[in-house]
Parts: sequence; structure tokens; C-alpha cells
Amino acid sequence: MESAKAGRPRPVALLFAGQGAQHPGMGAHLYGTEPVFTDAMDAVFGLLGPGGAALRAEWLDGREDGLDDAGRAQPLLFALGHALGRLLLDRGVRPAALLGHSVGEAVAAVLAGVVSLPDAVRLLAARTHAVRDTPPGGMLAVAAPVGALEGALRDGVVVGAVNGPAQTVLAGPDAALDRAQEWLRQRGLLCRRARARQAFHSPLVAPAVTATSAEYERTAFRSPGVALYSACTGRPLTGREAVDPGFWARQLCEPVLFWPALDRLLGDGDFLLVDAGPGESLLSLARRHPSVATGRSAVVSALPPAHLTGKDRGAALAGALRRIAAEGHRVRVQ
Repeated sequence: MESAKAGRPRPVALLFAGQGAQHPGMGAHLYGTEPVFTDAMDAVFGLLGPGGAALRAEWLDGREDGLDDAGRAQPLLFALGHALGRLLLDRGVRPAALLGHSVGEAVAAVLAGVVSLPDAVRLLAARTHAVRDTPPGGMLAVAAPVGALEGALRDGVVVGAVNGPAQTVLAGPDAALDRAQEWLRQRGLLCRRARARQAFHSPLVAPAVTATSAEYERTAFRSPGVALYSACTGRPLTGREAVDPGFWARQLCEPVLFWPALDRLLGDGDFLLVDAGPGESLLSLARRHPSVATGRSAVVSALPPAHLTGKDRGAALAGALRRIAAEGHRVRVQ
């Protein structure tokens, strides 16, 4: 049974999801009912300028078409992670560590004090605009370790993310990904296209890095005020990396090392992991880690899975807060 050590609650680590975790209306049940969440979402929508109001309306309407495009998915995932993080902080959650997947690392950077919210939204808008002009591409999730995929890594296809020991995401041009998918299926490997219309974390989006470098150079970055485990390096963010504009700009075309970062985090101690993204995407990955499987660490989601509707959606946040309180942390459940 999962339990905290006597008198010593496990510290909380917040996890923030990236592209692929989005689904229609994610987190919308909290809008208008949780003032801190609502204000935080509106702050991001406002910073997005004229398109922010339209994006908010589409999100609240549960619009699905176009949701996999970077122009919609990325700002919504960022806004949701930031708003949910602010809500958890308001309820008394004091995370000892933060870990984000892809755009989720931008959320972690804001909450850790590395970059201001206005600057983060400005950079996000510049990045999503620039990536639209990159060549057509996508991402392919494969249930296999990196070492088994060498034959698929050709014609511009690269490893875009390492999500687990046997959970890899490939990225590259569409036609090359189709050939890679066929190669994988012929060898009995399960794979499916990820919910992305751009080849994030591959050389295909390198032009977007070049196009946005000046925006990053004019941004003030600071050392984190809380431990931030970087999915770009697979280890804690250093002070030098935190203030390096190039480090943040390059993340767009470098692989996401989520599993190495999670492994390092849980190697540094036992944690109560809180998935602060939609659809329990990171929760499902974290459950496979030996530290969680053996009960040394635990994981809970603050948002419901995509299939839940109606009143059931509101139970996830309260359940997560109760779980944090049961661990021994002083938080407000209601």
C-alpha cells in the first residue's frame, strides 16, 4: 500500500505534459468554477493577443478540428499546465521539483521563476508561428526501446522523445515516417502516429530555431527558485543552462529525454508525483517506473482522463488534493 514515511511526507513533484496529450475541452470544467484557474487561463489568453479570445472560445466549446496543430495545441497545453500549477500552489501545494515534457518544460520554467509569464507566452507564440513554416512532418509513437529502431532511423527520421524503456517517439518528414511505420509493423512492433502535425524535436524544425533565436536573446532568464529537472538534458537544470537563451531556443529541435529525467528525479529521492496535464499521459508513463511500481514513490493526476464527462470530471482535482493531504502536506482540499 502506498504510504508516506512516518513523520516525513514525500515531497511533491509536478509534471507538465507536452504535445500529444491534448484533447477537446481539456480542463474546461474548472473554468468559471475555480477563480485562480480561470484567472490564470485568461492571463495567457490575454497575452496571446487577438487570437487568444478565439482560442478560449474554441477550447470551451470543445472544438476538436485543428487541435493537433501546433498553433492550437501548444498554447492550450501551456495555458492549462500553467493554470493548474497556479491552482495547486494556491491550494497550498509546495512542490520540491518540477518536470515538463516538451512545451511542459516552458510551464515548469515559469513556475520555477526562470522566465516571466509574459516572456514565456511571447516566446511560445513566436515558436508556434515559426514552426508552421517548416517542412511537413509528424511524430510516431513506438512501443519499443531506442536500440530496436535503428532500421527506422533513415531519410530524416530521428528519435524525438524517450518516454520510457520501451516507449519511444520518432520524428521526421511525413513520407519517411510512413516508411518507418511500415518497417516497424513488418517486424511486429506496435506504433501509431502521435497527435502532432509538425516534426517537433527533429532537425526538420531547425529553421524555426534560427527564426526565433533573436526573441530568446532579448529575454531575461534567471536561475530556478525550485529544482527543475530538464527533459532536454535528463537531469536537473543548472544555473548556467537556465540563463542561456540558446539552451531554451534549441529545445524545439532536440529530443525530449523525459524518461531519463524522471529516472534521475526518482533516483534522487522518493516523491509524490502529480500529473498536472490532461489525459493522464505522464501518469501512465510514471506508473511504469520501478520506484512507483514498488510503492517507494506514488503518482496521482489532478485532471480526469479524456473519456470522463459530467460531474465525474470534478473528482480528479479533489482526489489529488486529498492524496497530497493524506501524505502529510498541509493543503486546502476545498
